[in-house]
Amino acid sequence: MQSIQPRALAPWSFGLIALMASCAVPVWAGVSAEEATRLKGELTPLGGERAANKDGTIPAWTGGMTTPITGDKPGGRRGDPFKDEKPLFSITAQNVGPYADKLTDGTKAMLKRFPESFRVDVYKTHRTAAAPQWVYDNTFKNATRAQLKGDLVEGAYGGIPFPIPKSGAEVMWNHLLRWRGTTLQLDITQYQLTSDGKAVLTTDGSMDQQMPYYFQEGTAEQFAKTQEPWMVRLRNSGPPIRAGEAMVGRNNIDGAKDQAWVYLTGQRRVRKLPNPCCDTPTPATAGVMSFDELETWTGRLDRFDWKLVGKQEIFIPYNGNRLLQPKEDAAVVTRSHLNPDHVRWELHRVWVVEATLRKGQRHQAARSRYYCDEDTWNCVLGDRWDAQGQLWKTLWAQTLVAPDLPGTVIGAFGFTDLLSGTGFVGNLYNSKAQQYAVKPRLADSVFTPDAMAGEGIR
Repeated sequence: MQSIQPRALAPWSFGLIALMASCAVPVWAGVSAEEATRLKGELTPLGGERAANKDGTIPAWTGGMTTPITGDKPGGRRGDPFKDEKPLFSITAQNVGPYADKLTDGTKAMLKRFPESFRVDVYKTHRTAAAPQWVYDNTFKNATRAQLKGDLVEGAYGGIPFPIPKSGAEVMWNHLLRWRGTTLQLDITQYQLTSDGKAVLTTDGSMDQQMPYYFQEGTAEQFAKTQEPWMVRLRNSGPPIRAGEAMVGRNNIDGAKDQAWVYLTGQRRVRKLPNPCCDTPTPATAGVMSFDELETWTGRLDRFDWKLVGKQEIFIPYNGNRLLQPKEDAAVVTRSHLNPDHVRWELHRVWVVEATLRKGQRHQAARSRYYCDEDTWNCVLGDRWDAQGQLWKTLWAQTLVAPDLPGTVIGAFGFTDLLSGTGFVGNLYNSKAQQYAVKPRLADSVFTPDAMAGEGIR
């Protein structure tokens, strides 16, 4: 019998095989059905550890806060459920040593740079995170059906996509697709903070946000046709130099398909932004912050490699209804940062994720680190290093408790440039009659350039 010898491959075919392998898109599937049952036992319905920590400084989760807060007026101003509590202790530049392992690099840098004005007031920890039952149900389904294909999420809908994360990218998608309500109206002011201690008003306006990803009557199959999880419309009434300006944005699961338009009063025209992405300055903050710095992180994942460092116990801003109580912005904004008198910090377990600039990509931040709350998936703190390896910016987001959603969600946000001493504070509600108002669903046509053009006032 004639033996059959393996056929030799042509030299060029090895290169073709290597090219095909390099172009393959990695797919990371959801967890097994057995592992998903942890969401009905040891884990909360959104994926946090249900139990208290070892020494009890972080209590067990018992369902979150779903009952009305005294003084709360949904659609109006919000009360503080913990208004009678006092700080357990304060961390300053003088006593930071014993607490250093529970502080981020950015927080420690703030204490060092502003030793006379910045401090961390630590309060009793409350696990207020909650969501509607249908969000819990969808999160349970997502645990097994959602997958990460390359840098994009597929198969998720109406809940946290990866409640039992296995990678840093999954944690960041949980933040991007976190529960924060479906349709909201936010009356806001925003300020640029100068190095000489001045707060310059950049925005006084009204913002509509809608999250089609969280339409209760929708399905994963319907969402797959549009892939637009978040829409926003911002209209400025001040300061005078920006009065009448407007912006509309439509976020896509595939960040390359994000769209944004601005209405320019001087030209009386709507312009489409060519690159609403990454380290491009966003008009929503008068160009002071980049697109991917909004609410700590609102960006494309394909610019970075993401590493899941693990889970740590960290002091973070939390349950920040205290910040909402003063009726004047000047009471809460001080030199280069928020007034510590109105900022509440608590000890929580957070997922720590590091982002390193991917080979062949460009970005002003060569490396970043994010701290994402296990209960809400809000990434409430972030630090960025520049190309020279210097700690450059520290990003922050305040959370507020909204039992009418229910949920614990991001309100104000901003950053401090640790090199220049400048900063930014966005989405303050102090001078406004309504704070994070839940609204009926808006028509899709509201979030279009044509609608914005029709509303132009000059």
